[in-house]
Parts: sequence; structure tokens; C-alpha cells
Amino acid sequence: MSNTTTITIGNRTFVLDRDKAEEAYRQKLVINGKETMFFNILPLKYQWAYDLYKTMKANHWEPEDIPMQKDIEQWRDTTAVNDIDRWIIKMGIGYFSAAEGIVGDNILHVVREVVTAPELKLVLGRHAHEENIHADSLVYMLSSLGINPHECEAMFEDVETIKAKNNFVVSNSRALRRDIDLTLTENKQALAKNIFMFGQIMEGTQFYGLFGMILSLYRQGKFPGIGQMFRYTLRDESNHIEVFRNLLMDLVDENPDVWTEEFKEDLRATMKEGIEIEKAFIRDCLPVDSLGLTLDEFLTYIDYIGDRRLESCGLKPLNENKLENPLPWLAEMMDIKKETNFFEGRVTEYRKASSLDTVDDDEL
Repeated sequence: MSNTTTITIGNRTFVLDRDKAEEAYRQKLVINGKETMFFNILPLKYQWAYDLYKTMKANHWEPEDIPMQKDIEQWRDTTAVNDIDRWIIKMGIGYFSAAEGIVGDNILHVVREVVTAPELKLVLGRHAHEENIHADSLVYMLSSLGINPHECEAMFEDVETIKAKNNFVVSNSRALRRDIDLTLTENKQALAKNIFMFGQIMEGTQFYGLFGMILSLYRQGKFPGIGQMFRYTLRDESNHIEVFRNLLMDLVDENPDVWTEEFKEDLRATMKEGIEIEKAFIRDCLPVDSLGLTLDEFLTYIDYIGDRRLESCGLKPLNENKLENPLPWLAEMMDIKKETNFFEGRVTEYRKASSLDTVDDDEL
């Protein structure tokens, strides 16, 4: 049986070699695949990456489309919100203004640099773009409320738990910013750990304490504009977690030498460290219980979400007894199909509204 296809158009004949095409497909890998200067996305091998890219693109949003007038009025009204409420918002803007940039930088200068399949580069490019949108939303929040930007910048150095969170992930990413031989098992494990840390620990667990607090305020009718932006950010993050989870699983599948029992335990220990750092940060965010907000609920939630992230990657949870979600309403907060889309007046409104995917309870 011939392994070529002959196509004749007029007086021209083209011979296409199927063996070459199939070999090119086989050489599509997460790492150590075929290197080419051409961004040839076809044929797709990692369908999940393309599907997530399409979902993420359809969920595009702009901060300026969300009205902030009510937030501004509440921020100025000493009877509408209290000092704890304002502190939570400041901590949110202060931490995420650094964290979103750290995530985007790691995507572009570590992970996207070493993956070789074009569709993986495609979805990672969209991921980085969404981190820019999130950073933009924080600038919009800050300028709307009239918060001194230097006050937020000072948090990076003066709030020890913010420094600890940032250093926890940056130290890992910095070690990979060099030419790295990804044929060596230890280097493949270093990359896999980076993907796990940023996807399942940082974006997947450490972001969720503040998400919960800010959305708890939103649930009480406080800061509706900020709450809406964080709802859309949380929806984006659920896709980011899935991008990195799939990337890790495919990396391990193609490189089984990575997935040793010792390495699995290292990931579990790293998650445990990340959770302890996050709990210290949550205590700074909520130094006293406030109306509708209790410290114990948020600390338990971090344990709960951390175990879910571990299990989603085929790892044993840290807690032997299965934890219950102390904040089940967070899943309801994500059901934004029920609301009128804020892209009113745009030609793309109905398309965007139809693509606002809800997040499964398992993601929260």
C-alpha cells in the first residue's frame, strides 16, 4: 500500500508523503519534541489545549466595562463598610498586583519557552494574556477608589506574609531561567514541579483565600464592581488550573521517569508548605472575625481546596479524613449564566453570554 498521496491540479502534480506527516505528529511532545521555526498547529495532538484556548478566548472581558460608582460611594462612606472590609480590599489589590505578574512572567519565560507543541504554546499565550487583564483590573480598582499605589507597592516589602508567598514561587521559577537539559530526569522533575506549584498551589490554592473573602463581601452587597471583577477572574483561574493540570499529566505520561514515589511525596510536601504560607497570609487578611467572615472557615477552606488539587493530579490528600467544603456558596457565585451579561450594547454580547461557562463544583 502506497504511503503517498498524489494530487494533480491542471498541469501540476504534488506528492504528499503520509509517513513524514505521521512522523511529525509523533514528534509533537510537551517537551523535547520537534523544534521548528514555523508555528504549525495542525494536526492537533493536544485537543484539550485547543478547546481550553477557545473557551478562554470566548470568556474575554474588560475591566472598564464594569461600573465602579457604587464601590466608590461605599469606600467613602464610613457607615457602609468597616476598616476590616477596606483592609481585605487593599490586601487583595496589593497581593494580586504582584502575583498576577509573577504568574504571567513564569508562563512566558519558563513554561512556554520549553514546551514544543504549538497548541500548547497557543493556550499558554492566552493564559499569559489573561494575567495581563487581571493586572489591568487591579489598576482600575485602585484608581477608581483613589488608593495610593505606593501603599500597595509597600505591601510587597512590609507585609511579611506577602513576601513569603511571592518568594515561595519565585525561587522555583528563577532556577529554571537558563538553558536546561530536559533529557535529564531531575530537570524534567524541576519543570513538572514548577507547573504543579504555579497551577495547583499558587493559582489553584493560594489565590482562593482572598477570592473567598472578597466574594464574601460581594455577597453582602459590598463592593459590587470589585466583586464582579473577581468573579470573572476566578472563572479565568479555573481554566488556568486546568491548563497546568493537563500539562503536568501529559508531561508525566510522556516521561514516566518523572513520576517516582519520592517525587510524588515532594509535591505533597510542597503543597503542605504552600498551605501553611497561605494560612499565615489569611490571618493577616482577616486578623479578627468580621460580619459574615470567620477565620476558621477560610483556613479550613484552604485545607479543603489543597486536597482537591492534589487528588486531581493523582496524589494522596494531606488530610486522611475527607474534608467538607466550608464555603459551598462559592460554587454558586460562579454561576454567572444566571445574570445579565455586562457586555451590554456590544455586537458580541449574545455570543459572549452563551459562552460564559459555569465552573463545576469540583473546581471550587
